[in-house]
Formats: sequence, structure tokens, C-alpha cells
Amino acid sequence: MTGFVYIMASKRNGTLYTGVTSDLARRVYEHREGLIEGFTKRYDCKMLVWYEEYFNVADAIQREKSIKRYYRKWKLDLIESINPEWNDLYETLGW
Repeated sequence: MTGFVYIMASKRNGTLYTGVTSDLARRVYEHREGLIEGFTKRYDCKMLVWYEEYFNVADAIQREKSIKRYYRKWKLDLIESINPEWNDLYETLGW
């Protein structure tokens, strides 16, 4: 089973949320529409700014745990390494 690790943001350099899911398009849609109570809804994290796919969901979970331990600066650098303009990547998923 595949898994995705992803980062949602409220805006460029704004509040960040790191998560893991097996269905990235569905999960990001839920965040964007405010269908999930909790952190992303409270802090308006609606932009998908970074993600990685893993062929093993256990690997995705491990990567998520690692990212959550990283300093904010490292997370910002990670995002900007693939998305320097902080575009919302949801539309690029093609689903």
C-alpha cells in the first residue's frame, strides 16, 4: 500500500502542518474544505506545498515522524527545494 507524506501551509512562511495519508487528493480536499476538525482547520492550513510518495506506508509514517522533529527552518528549506514559489500543489495532482 502506498503512502504520502505532505505539508500543508496557511500561506508562504505561515503555519505548517505535516501529515501522512494513503489518499493524498482526498485528504488535501478535506483540509481545504475544512471537513476535518483540528489543527489545519483552526490555523487555516489549506495549501498543499510539499509531498513525497512512498510505496510502503510504514516508510511514509517514519518519514512523517522525522519531519515533525525537524526545526522549522529545515521544513521551510524542504518546501522551497521543490516549490520555491509556494504554489498550491493540489491542482497539479491531476485527480
